[in-house]
Amino acid sequence: MSSSSSNRILHPAFAQRVMSGEEAAALIQPGSQIGMSGFTGSGYPKAVPMALAKRAAAAHERGEKFKVNVFTGASTGPELDGKLADANAVGLRLPYQSDSSTRKHINTGDIQYIDIHLSQVAQLVEYGFLGKLDVALIEVTAILEDGRVIPSTSVGNNQTWINCADKVILEVNSTQPLELEGLHDIYHNLVNPPNRQPIELTSVSQRIGDPYLRIPPEKVIAVVNTDAPDRSSAFKAPDENSKKIAGHIMEFLSWEVKKGRLPESLLPLQSGVGNIANAVLYGLQDGPFENLTAYTEVIQDGLISLMRSGKMVSASATSFSLSPQCVSELMPQIGDYRERIVLRAQEISNHPGIIRRLGVIAMNGMIEADIYGNVNSTHIMGSSMMNGIGGSGDFARNGFLSIFMAPSTAKDGTISTIVPMVSHVDHTEHDVSVVVTDQGLADLRGLSPNQRAKLVIENCSHPDYRGLLLDYYNRSLSQAKGKHTPHILTESLSWHSRFLSTGQMLPKE
Repeated sequence: MSSSSSNRILHPAFAQRVMSGEEAAALIQPGSQIGMSGFTGSGYPKAVPMALAKRAAAAHERGEKFKVNVFTGASTGPELDGKLADANAVGLRLPYQSDSSTRKHINTGDIQYIDIHLSQVAQLVEYGFLGKLDVALIEVTAILEDGRVIPSTSVGNNQTWINCADKVILEVNSTQPLELEGLHDIYHNLVNPPNRQPIELTSVSQRIGDPYLRIPPEKVIAVVNTDAPDRSSAFKAPDENSKKIAGHIMEFLSWEVKKGRLPESLLPLQSGVGNIANAVLYGLQDGPFENLTAYTEVIQDGLISLMRSGKMVSASATSFSLSPQCVSELMPQIGDYRERIVLRAQEISNHPGIIRRLGVIAMNGMIEADIYGNVNSTHIMGSSMMNGIGGSGDFARNGFLSIFMAPSTAKDGTISTIVPMVSHVDHTEHDVSVVVTDQGLADLRGLSPNQRAKLVIENCSHPDYRGLLLDYYNRSLSQAKGKHTPHILTESLSWHSRFLSTGQMLPKE
């Protein structure tokens, strides 16, 4: 098959519906709910969202209201989230985003945003809880002669969007390598309760579906040729704090192996997206562990590096999230990884039952943690959305181990990552096994709240804030009516209030 877009649409019924992005966007009505492909900047549609943004901007200039509701797998790219947000074209957005323009409009109230565990999004649509889905807008790699459709660089919720939407628009992207064929595993047997059956997936590399999306030709109202690459962002080289965090985690995992609580090859790894998470993956490169596996959401540079070195034998995810350099090195050879990488629907990659069955070791970033082990991973100073909870909750609550990590301070030391009480709770103390900062690691398993507080303060807080935390905790023991999880409610969020009013959490001398 030729790599050009025009020669990637081989089924006659699909070929008859080829049109421009502008023509396809004209088929979408204001107020529509659109399920769009895309997960961590991979496999999202580019041409139609940009055309839709132009259409919305023109409508607004005429004094007409034009907004749509946008559902995705996770974050996308500037051609989708950025353009639509700048055009004031989004009424409702879910379940996760990382776009600065979208974030700004969410925090000014211009976009209504629903932050959802990624494992739950597809089923909420399937159950009808989020209303009718009008259009599925999906990027694909190619359409074969018999109607089988090769997915793109992410799977996300694509098959659910196709199944539930009244109409389907496809973008066939010629920049995606045809060698992606066979990399995906689309499970088609999920049905609604009470008829849902167990998902018989028992190992990372196991395949339980088929490599293709199933799209009824009669649903397809437009097919658009595109040649725009995915958004790819370079990872920063690990800084000293990231290296320290990685070192603490490597030491902890080695101890767990020594104690017989983990096998020498560990258990399947899950790693959130970001520079610190990637640093931990690179830390495994020099660690003692062999024959590693990953059951995660995203294939990052660090996982590819582990595969190339032979340290990691297989990885399951729902998407790629690679640096430009890794894209240029990996994608021409992606066919060589077909037996080692599986891309699944996020309903499977993030499935709580499978995560618990496989015993996944979950490693995710955080914005802040409090002295009792509650974690905030979404909100800045309690009310401003950053990105969203993503899949961290799916893995934290159901994983064999739940590790949360961050530097001990932020914003040049004006913010402490360890606080008396988190300003927003995403992961309660019940779902957090380990807290790690550059200062050290606190293993919270089997500890009461008071025991947790002493360990978190001693091991994880920055020296500039440690004395203040100890003072707060000791005074709370004497002043709080309840001693189980003692707090001084008039002070518990005072650090955040102080930052908002003075620009720093430390009291001014």
